Amino acid sequence: MTAGLPSRPARVTVAGVPLDPFTEQQTVEWVAAALEAGEGGHLVTPNVDICRAVAGNPALRELVSAADVVVADGMPLVWASRLLRQALPERVTGADLIWSLSAMAARGGWPVYLLGAPPGVAARAAWELADGCRGLRVCGVDAPPYGFDRSEEGVARVREKLVEAQPRIVFVGLGFPLQDRLIAGLRPHLPHTWFVGCGSAIAFAAGSVARAPLWMRRTGTEWLFRLASEPGRLARRYLVDDVPFATRLLTRSLLLRR
Repeated sequence: MTAGLPSRPARVTVAGVPLDPFTEQQTVEWVAAALEAGEGGHLVTPNVDICRAVAGNPALRELVSAADVVVADGMPLVWASRLLRQALPERVTGADLIWSLSAMAARGGWPVYLLGAPPGVAARAAWELADGCRGLRVCGVDAPPYGFDRSEEGVARVREKLVEAQPRIVFVGLGFPLQDRLIAGLRPHLPHTWFVGCGSAIAFAAGSVARAPLWMRRTGTEWLFRLASEPGRLARRYLVDDVPFATRLLTRSLLLRR
């Protein structure tokens, strides 16, 4: 345990991924305590799709396991934990954390940075977040071009802009595993900064991608809303890959419970 941080409960392993049994509020409080102590970190929000990718790749499993905070962004993971009698308290999504962490950053005077999303989207998200979180300072946005990570020059440009801005929280919305591999390389250059791998959260904050109604988020049916909104992009991911994986996960969890 890092000095200055509270004790934490043991992680709960679901689908081979160790998860912190934190609520959204506890997650925010943990990051705030770390920032107050001058500590940086890496926050990951695995969903079913990330767990499926991790299941067949030890390197990705290590990438997620090594993060400082790992919270479940997927109701099937919460359901499976309950079947295993190691209940996670709730689903904690990147789309919600971008708001609650920004509100916390505004109160603490910590600048934030948005990295990812298509051109113009991060700038719009910055405006929305600053408008919704009084006092928030967004010290920079960056929408690197597709394939930037394939060259050292592309990564160096992203790193130089980020280091110049000196944020304390960086929301990285580049998709897993790209965003989290990039975070692993950036952390040594900003050791007092928290990096949050947040997937589509920047686009959600900007309003360029609609979120499902609250009742769908709470009942684990948000994926149906997203599938209906973007069938061409998400049909294979959800119907061919994720639903069968979630079904197997819940079946195994039920059998282990019995």
